[in-house]
Amino acid sequence: MLAYVFGVVLFALGICVSVALHEAGHMVTAKAFGMKVRRYFVGFGPKVFSFRRGETEYGVKWIPLGGFCDIAGMTALDEVTPEEAPRAMWRFKTWKRTVVMAAGSVTHFILGFIVLYLMATTMGLPNLTGTPKIASVSDCVRDARTDQEYVNPVCQPGDPAPAKQGGLLPGDQIVSVAGVSTPTWTDVTGRIQQLSGPVAVDVKRDGRTVPLTIDVVQVDRPVTDATNPQGPEKIVKVGSIGVTMLTNFTYNPITAFGGAGQFTADMFVQTWDRLLEFPERIPAVVHSIFGGQRDPNTPVSVVGASRIGGEAVEAGLWSLFLLLLASLNFFVGVFNLLPLLPLDGGHIAVTWYERVRDWVRGLRGKAAGGPVDYTKLSAITMVLVFLGGAVTLLTVTADIVNPIRLQ
Repeated sequence: MLAYVFGVVLFALGICVSVALHEAGHMVTAKAFGMKVRRYFVGFGPKVFSFRRGETEYGVKWIPLGGFCDIAGMTALDEVTPEEAPRAMWRFKTWKRTVVMAAGSVTHFILGFIVLYLMATTMGLPNLTGTPKIASVSDCVRDARTDQEYVNPVCQPGDPAPAKQGGLLPGDQIVSVAGVSTPTWTDVTGRIQQLSGPVAVDVKRDGRTVPLTIDVVQVDRPVTDATNPQGPEKIVKVGSIGVTMLTNFTYNPITAFGGAGQFTADMFVQTWDRLLEFPERIPAVVHSIFGGQRDPNTPVSVVGASRIGGEAVEAGLWSLFLLLLASLNFFVGVFNLLPLLPLDGGHIAVTWYERVRDWVRGLRGKAAGGPVDYTKLSAITMVLVFLGGAVTLLTVTADIVNPIRLQ
C-alpha cells in the first residue's frame, strides 16, 4: 500500500512539474523577445508565497493543479499600463507570438523525449509497434495442447527446429514471408500460421537483406474459442517456426538518441490517433460510470493516470510508470496545439488569421486591419470551456467509481 501511495504522489508531482515547465516555456521565450511578464505562478487558489525579481512576480499557490504566466497584452483587449503598452505581446511580430504560445507544448515534447532517452539508456524501450525483430530462436517446435507446453516445450531428439535449421538468428528482423511484406509481428505470425513446408523468408541483418528458406511446421496450438471466450481453449493446427519477438530494445548513450527519437515519432502518431478517437470513446466512459465494464482504451483524467502510476510502482513496473508520464506529456502537448480557444493553439490560429487577413488586404491596396475582437469569439470559447469541463468531470468520476486497473 505504501508503494502505491508513493507512486500516486510521485506521478502527481511529475504532472505538476510538467505544468510548471509548460508555463516556464511561455515565460522564458516571452522574456527573450522583450515582452513584459508580470507574474509566473505554479498552482491556483490562495497564494502560499511569492517574491519579485526584476519586473516579474514569482510564486506558488495552494492548489497544485496547474499554473499561469501573465504576459502583458496577450490580446489587444487586455488592459496594459502606459509603461507596458510598447511591450504588449500583441504588438510583436507574428512569428515571435507564435513561438511564445507554442513554447508550452514544445516544453512537453522535450520533457517526453528526455524521459524516453533516460529509459532507453537504463531499462530500454518497449516494442510497442510490434517490430518483427527476433529475440530468441527455439531449439525445437512441438505440438502444444496447453499454454504450459507452448511456453516451455521439452525438446526431444529429432524434433524439428525450422528457424534454427533455416539460419535465423537473434537480432534478425523479418521483413517478408513468402514474398509478402511483414511490417509487424502480427503480420509475421498471421502469415506463417497459414503456411506449411519450405517458405522464403527475408530478414534484415546488419543493415542488409538476407534471403532464407524456412521449413514451416504445422503443429497443435491451444487458442481461445471465439464463439465461447469463457470456455475451454480449442486445439487448432497452425504453422510455426520457433522464434520469439524482441519485446524490449536496449541502447547505449549514443544510440539512445536515435531510439528515443524514433519512439517519440511513433508516440506522436499514436497520440494523434487517440485524439481522433476521443469523441467516440466518451459514451463508453459514461457507460462505465453506471456499472458497465471500463474499456482500458477510454480516456483517463489526471486522477486515473496517477492511480495507474501508483499501481505500476506497486508492481515494480517502472518502465510503465515512465512511459505513462511521457505519453501524458505528448498528449497534453499535442492537445494544447489544437486550433481551439482558449488553448494556445487557438491563440496561434487567431494570430495567423490576422497575418493572412492583412496580407490579403495589402494585395487589395487596403490598410492592415485591427487586432481580432476576442469578445466576438467569447460564445464559442465558453462552449468549448463547458465541453472541456464536462469531459473532465466525466473522466474524473469514472476514474473514481470504476478506474482502469493494471490487473
